[in-house]
Amino acid sequence: MRIVVLAGGIGGARFLRGLKQAAPDADITVIGNTGDDIHLFGLKVCPDLDTVMYTLGGGINEEQGWGRDDETFHLKEELAAYGVGPEWFGLGDRDFATHIVRTQMLGAGYPLSAVTEALCDRWKPGVRLIPMTDDRVETHVAVTLPDDASAEGPGERKAIHFQEYWVRLRASVPAEAVVPVGAELAKPAPGVLEAIAEADVVLFPPSNPVVSVGTILAVPGIREAIADAGVPVVGLSPIIGDAPVRGMADKVLAAVGVESTAAAVAEHYGSGLLDGWLVDTTDAGSVERVEAAGIRCRAVPLLMTDLEATVRMADEALALAEEVRGA
Repeated sequence: MRIVVLAGGIGGARFLRGLKQAAPDADITVIGNTGDDIHLFGLKVCPDLDTVMYTLGGGINEEQGWGRDDETFHLKEELAAYGVGPEWFGLGDRDFATHIVRTQMLGAGYPLSAVTEALCDRWKPGVRLIPMTDDRVETHVAVTLPDDASAEGPGERKAIHFQEYWVRLRASVPAEAVVPVGAELAKPAPGVLEAIAEADVVLFPPSNPVVSVGTILAVPGIREAIADAGVPVVGLSPIIGDAPVRGMADKVLAAVGVESTAAAVAEHYGSGLLDGWLVDTTDAGSVERVEAAGIRCRAVPLLMTDLEATVRMADEALALAEEVRGA
């Protein structure tokens, strides 16, 4: 079986770990979000690609879900002592090594897809990890910031990098718009469209539907390839009980006019793209609404409390895909 997964960071990476156990003989291709990429300290940082690589390769900080295990922060502290920032983005010493190698290879002329393949040679994640594009795409968020920390009322309206909104501001102000800058001019990375065309099933894990999966779909040709592939496309809701399982997806959903419910996210993807949708048992009441939108829906436990629970989620996604295929 050939499976294509569109993955963001923590949720996508942890789902993939369960999928590998649920389908141990499958050929899995992961199309990774690069809209979160950012340049820091002169280095190219790819948070979502690295989270998938570290999680599946056994090097992730399990407690926080991102960054390296057994990490130290001496380099970051030294940079801060020189007054070099930003201090709000926590790169550890082990993590810096990945970004140095990536930046050196990019500087030597290798595309991001080739660099990612080279980095995976060390980590051996057991999947083929491809960035959605080799071109530069950065997700920006339009916000209105107070004039100063103590100010009341509206202040300056500006566009900031998604990482600044997510990590520094912790989504503490409303997102007024979310824009994947450069996506409209980007091309799918080598292997992306081919993997979709050859897939037996396409899965959307419980990743952020706006800034993770949504950003991947914003690259011209990817959404169309999935819609035209003629294979089951099944997603798992990242919203349980009208709230994100992790992170602040409700803030960016509001920016694109989508309510924070499992049914609304399914409708946001649409029946022209999505064939099947899993919601948590908490949201079983939304199954009828999703099916009325032309998307087959089932309610199953969707909390990734441990690996066994995640394997069961992956099993349910593949079972729904087979149900769609046989319809």
